[in-house]
Amino acid sequence: MVTHTHTPSHFLISVLFFIVLFTETLWSQTTAVQDSLNLTDQEDVKVGLVLSGGGAKGLAHIGALKIIEDAGVRIDYIGGTSMGAIVGALYASGYRAKELDSIFRSVDFDAFIQDQLPRAAKTFYEKEDSEKYAVTLPFDKFKIGLPKGLSKGQNFYNQFSQFTAHVNDVHDFDQLPIPFFCMSTNIETGEQVILDKGYLPEAVAASGALPSIFSPIEVNGILMTDGGVSNNYPIREIKGKGAEIVIGIDVQDSLMPRDQLNSVTNIMLQISNFRTINAMKDKVDETEIYIKPSIMDFSVMSFDRADEIMASGEKAAFSNYETLKDIAGSQKTTRPDIEIPKNAETLLINSLSITGNERYTRAYIRGKLKLKTPSVISYDKLNEGINNLSGTGNFDRVSHRLIDHEEGKELALNVRETENKMLLRFALHYDDLYQTAALVNVTRKSLLFNNDVLSLDVALGDNIRYNLDYYIDKGFYWSTGLKYSYTNFTKAFDFSFIGQFGEIPNLGINTIDIDYTDFNLQFYAETLLNQTFSVGLGAEYKRLRIISETFGEDENQIPRTVFDDSDYWSAFGYFKFDTYDNKYFPSKGILFEGDIHTYLFSSDFTDSFDEFSIAKAQLGYARPITDKISMNIAFEAGTKIGNNAINSLDFLLGGFGAKTINNFIPFYGYDFLGITGRSFMKGLVAVDYEIFKKNHVNVGANFANVGNKLFSTGRWFEEPEFTGYALGYGLDTFAGPIQVKYTYSPEVKESEWFFSVGFWF
Repeated sequence: MVTHTHTPSHFLISVLFFIVLFTETLWSQTTAVQDSLNLTDQEDVKVGLVLSGGGAKGLAHIGALKIIEDAGVRIDYIGGTSMGAIVGALYASGYRAKELDSIFRSVDFDAFIQDQLPRAAKTFYEKEDSEKYAVTLPFDKFKIGLPKGLSKGQNFYNQFSQFTAHVNDVHDFDQLPIPFFCMSTNIETGEQVILDKGYLPEAVAASGALPSIFSPIEVNGILMTDGGVSNNYPIREIKGKGAEIVIGIDVQDSLMPRDQLNSVTNIMLQISNFRTINAMKDKVDETEIYIKPSIMDFSVMSFDRADEIMASGEKAAFSNYETLKDIAGSQKTTRPDIEIPKNAETLLINSLSITGNERYTRAYIRGKLKLKTPSVISYDKLNEGINNLSGTGNFDRVSHRLIDHEEGKELALNVRETENKMLLRFALHYDDLYQTAALVNVTRKSLLFNNDVLSLDVALGDNIRYNLDYYIDKGFYWSTGLKYSYTNFTKAFDFSFIGQFGEIPNLGINTIDIDYTDFNLQFYAETLLNQTFSVGLGAEYKRLRIISETFGEDENQIPRTVFDDSDYWSAFGYFKFDTYDNKYFPSKGILFEGDIHTYLFSSDFTDSFDEFSIAKAQLGYARPITDKISMNIAFEAGTKIGNNAINSLDFLLGGFGAKTINNFIPFYGYDFLGITGRSFMKGLVAVDYEIFKKNHVNVGANFANVGNKLFSTGRWFEEPEFTGYALGYGLDTFAGPIQVKYTYSPEVKESEWFFSVGFWF
């Protein structure tokens, strides 16, 4: 038997042979990749990045960019469409993938898409007007139309302008940290439009104007819609810019199988995808690094699944990681780090320029912006003002740009006034007092003056009502208005209710049917103080008629009892402050309303009228306890000063609701008009828990003292005489809240249920 032993020299030779063989193989593979991508050691390869559109699926771009960055690839050109344009523009302006991740996770996409305007940003007239109608349609020349889109994209424009404020002076997008362009579509011709110059937020907004979701946008005289309609993957355009190698990230839809073509939406989407998918057949072959994330399980609106979508982008890009590193190895330099200045919390705006306005005056626009120059304001307040101007419905587009000057900034505002002057609006409602009602509204703007609006509400149902409002909005100056309303309801009340109207014999009955009718005509003027407080004064004519057909006869021997049938003339003044974030489910903000009416004359059918006044005030404070739980504390008080002979305008507590007339005051535990008196003091504590989005469970307790001389005797500060408790559920919908309340009062030892559906009007 012969034994062979390996000497150290033999071992080293074997190792060296293996290393040479491995290196040669690796070099061959690398060379093959470089050859296929036209990579050489002598050139600094220019890399272009193409980002397709796809709505929420475009969040996969961010995940892919993380891998591209990690591989060390320097991007030299970016071309994008729609969501790809949004991500691409931010990346081109200096943001890194990690920063984009943080930005998009912090964005409320529902607010972006719906153009939600913070309630605190609206004037009091606009608050009331916007919280009544579920559907609004164009109605010019009495022809019903359809809106151009669900949203104008104003919230997106405002936020994107803030994110790109550090490059707002760049007009040529080739001068951005990474040269950039995006695609849009001429909606008149269907031709593609390359946007590589102008104002970056405006160009990106035009590229992402998704049809039916966002209204078309006019840029450079061309009306544009989403770039995906004409070119959703601009590979040839980016090569025309000078890109030698293109990395393409494709998040477009694929064709759906037959079993998914089960709705009109999916069928229309399938048809619209035919052209895009056919166009991609050649474009894929022209793409050196083609990245196709798995996004079949997501829709264009799946923004709530951002984590999964970004992860799919990372996974798809990582499968090309070695090739990406080869590309990075053929580049001579890396992308320099760009420090994006942090936006200051406040802005000094020292001037305001306005273009595009014809019918609406500069004073009107400044009033809606709530901006006086020079002034120091926050970005949030600026955006609220811009949204408030857009939310009037008088402008199709409100574009703005901040221009740096030596001392502060100039706000350059460009508006495009809407041609639509007439609206048709609808709403539905039910509550326990007014019962069922369908609201039809016709609104006409610029009827007599540029800044005026005429609005007619007709509520058809169990109790017919109507309101006619005419308002001339002067912004910071004194605005004037005229209101005429008719309110009527019939309800059975406890027999004790009519005791306030005089001595009534005991008829041995429990309830009395009361028919309550109120005609009201007001002329008023109001203005803003410190951009927040509303102060007004005016004159009022009121006709009040309260009758019952349960017993008695009137002067014409008709079987009914007349409690009031009088005309009243009064002067009034009011003071309002309202920053509640939601009228029906407030989680933060302050509400204060003060009002005084002095009744000077009356046709009093009892011939016992003397001048008197009624003063009342309400203070509410809401604040969040946690992300889902909030508390609301409120106090309300009122008193009658002077003549005690007229009782029909006394305070009437009871019931539940947000729409009351005269001196009706909601109070848990008692039916409507269950407690009466010439003065009252009320306190309320409520806690609301949003168990799911827009689903609220709440509990509340209210306490009150009511009497004829409550404040002069000091009884308002005594232990509460009346108490009530409530447990409720509410659903906040586009048509208004749906609410149910179970209430109980220990004094009467009975419970009351209250229901409400839709906006109160």
